[in-house]
Amino acid sequence: MSSTVRWGILSTAHINRAFLGGAALCADCRVHAVSSREWTRANEYAKEHGIPRAFGSYEELLRSGEVDAIYNPLPNSMHCEWTIRALEAGLHVLCEKPFAVTADEARQMAEASKRTGKLLAEAFMYRYHPIYDRILETIKAGGIGQIVAIRVTQNFLMRDWATNIRASGELAGGATMDVGCYCINFCRRILGEEPARAFAFERRGNVDNTLSGSLEFPGGAIAQFQVSMETNGYARAEIMGTAGLILMDQPFFPGYNDTQFTLRRGTEDEVVTVPGANCYAMEIQDFAEAMRSNRPTRWPVDDAIKNMAVIDACYQAAKEGRAVAVER
Repeated sequence: MSSTVRWGILSTAHINRAFLGGAALCADCRVHAVSSREWTRANEYAKEHGIPRAFGSYEELLRSGEVDAIYNPLPNSMHCEWTIRALEAGLHVLCEKPFAVTADEARQMAEASKRTGKLLAEAFMYRYHPIYDRILETIKAGGIGQIVAIRVTQNFLMRDWATNIRASGELAGGATMDVGCYCINFCRRILGEEPARAFAFERRGNVDNTLSGSLEFPGGAIAQFQVSMETNGYARAEIMGTAGLILMDQPFFPGYNDTQFTLRRGTEDEVVTVPGANCYAMEIQDFAEAMRSNRPTRWPVDDAIKNMAVIDACYQAAKEGRAVAVER
């Protein structure tokens, strides 16, 4: 592999813009190719974004020999198939969240990574932001005492229901897949352990339009999350402890400029400011360095399997109306 990681992108999805912006900040990475099921679309996209090569099929890109790594932002239902195809073509893969449709699919993807010796990771960019290191340092230092509960919300109002892939059951859309995966990942990371049981209620059309879930953790903490594609935009996270609490707005998009969280003890609030960062650039850089040094990324693929196991349990709980043990 050359000193510069050559990236190829599967599809011309809107989310690519954030990836392109992050990659542009990494001196040793460049986006070399983009693919679509239609060559004309891929070619127009390549010209618009200054990408050297365009391919009229995903398979053509994978077999081209012109890239070292693949970014997979395809619809959720296509993550497993095309990630495995890319790995088997000898390419490393950064797969957009949610990693798969089920934990079983996630395990198949991880096995393909192990079998081929190629790196695989889930693209949860938010967790690279330095605000989370600062929050975890505050918690570890006893800043809020023992964590008792977490409450996290991520809502948005989707208007294009007829055409948006998030509303498609066939493409594995839904509020939990789209933004609930963030909330679950957040709770797991903050508590540093895996939930034992999950319970959930949902408002369902073709997919879960709104879902409220509860997670019970072995250490005694309880986490609640609420996600929706049918309400006004609102995002908030609260980490509640025996000696204080931490409050965050926009927890999954902390921002490129200075960002803040509030540390509340009793009636006193301390606003903690942390320098901003481009999470996409940090994620891409970590992946590139892991490729070169033959090491896992900061969050190995096993973390993606565990996150999908919690999503599985939440969906089962909502369907059956009972608490469900999370597969370990």
